[in-house]
Amino acid sequence: MKHIHIRDFSGGHIHFIGIGGISMSGLAQILHSRGYKVSGSDLVQSPITQKLSSMGIKVFTDHRADNIKSADLIAYTAAVKDDNPELVEAKRLGLPSLDRASLLGQIMETFSYPIGVAGTHGKTTTTSMLAMILYYARLDPTILVGGEVDAIGGNVRIGQSSYFLTEACEYVGSFLKFRPLLSIILNIDLDHLDYFRDIDHIYSTFLDYARLIPKEGSMIGCYDDPRVRRLLTELDCNTISYGLEAGADWQAYDISYDDLDHPSFKLSYRGRYLDTFSIRLAGKHNILNSLAAIIAASTIGIDKATIKKALEDFKGTHRRFEKKGYTSQGALLIDDYAHHPTEIKATVKAAKNLGKRLFCIFQPHTYTRTKILFDDFVEALSGVERLIIADIYAAREKDPGDIHSKDLAEALTKKGVDCLHISDFEKIAEYIRAKVKKDDIVITMGAGDIYKVGDMLIKK
Repeated sequence: MKHIHIRDFSGGHIHFIGIGGISMSGLAQILHSRGYKVSGSDLVQSPITQKLSSMGIKVFTDHRADNIKSADLIAYTAAVKDDNPELVEAKRLGLPSLDRASLLGQIMETFSYPIGVAGTHGKTTTTSMLAMILYYARLDPTILVGGEVDAIGGNVRIGQSSYFLTEACEYVGSFLKFRPLLSIILNIDLDHLDYFRDIDHIYSTFLDYARLIPKEGSMIGCYDDPRVRRLLTELDCNTISYGLEAGADWQAYDISYDDLDHPSFKLSYRGRYLDTFSIRLAGKHNILNSLAAIIAASTIGIDKATIKKALEDFKGTHRRFEKKGYTSQGALLIDDYAHHPTEIKATVKAAKNLGKRLFCIFQPHTYTRTKILFDDFVEALSGVERLIIADIYAAREKDPGDIHSKDLAEALTKKGVDCLHISDFEKIAEYIRAKVKKDDIVITMGAGDIYKVGDMLIKK
């Protein structure tokens, strides 16, 4: 079978199935800027598809065979099924196709300094921090982020330099098609168990990714994570460790927090004090994220003053502990993407550190994750005094019928948590309006569409 490469279609027509996705839309914009004719399809209109349309990219709001009639190449996401009418038609016509990860990997190859940010948690925040630093350093990078970043005007920035920065997602082994020169691995945790067999499968996949880095390249890894620490010892490239624990090459210490839980910390390199840094994101986990960004920027050669200024100005990414406004009753509304027990613990801790009465609305994400990590979810959510659990967001899955949000709510109630299962978003909003008071905190949490409840509650 002939190897398909994007360079062979220069100036041709590329059609994206699932163009409304955060990564696919970014790739579409990059290729559009390079002179390719780009079109795409998705099932719903969104601010992303509207932005693409405003750029002159044709977006169809359905999946039909006719949509691809003039295409030279098809790009598709892992979520696209074999029976998708556009994919079926492409196969009938013999049109070449590339999956999203392969396309992204090929685009990375066109840059001499590609950077990947990998890890089970924290990829979007860390990538966004590093994006801000590269932008402040005037390196004119091309950036692809899994979230909306105000500083770069969305989820993609198209630059003209040799620097390319992207998240490197492990799901279905996507990042194995990337070729980074510099990479970060933030953590290695149990997740995506609809694809991975177990934690050993996850670890071996991360190790395969890390071994893609050439000898002259560098891997930056979190020393505090035992699996990442082990992985660093199995590589031939330059390795750099960071963390809060003694033994890391770069270590944060003397940590203090302001009244919004924003940390300041001293930073040392192999025992030698370097400087003091402050960030405007809550929680210890964001200290680790910022360390990764600081080290990556330093490895590139960016000066400390620029790094400090960028981090001090960085206000976060949309849906990552995002302060969205206030309810009519005067409660602060926060929205967060946390959907894994480890992320939930960090988010809840950061919210509780604000010292206010907390209401949490959680939407589990996928049946597989909810079922396999059920006990971990119960443990992570047991520290929430007032909790509402919405129905499971199916995402790419079908309901197997053997797991439900009610099961989670019942288990948490038995542990003494004030917990309710409410399916309807309007009814969740009604409940919150009746219960919250001035100075309370309401947090919507999950990787699905639970943010819509927050939109209902915000005082316009």
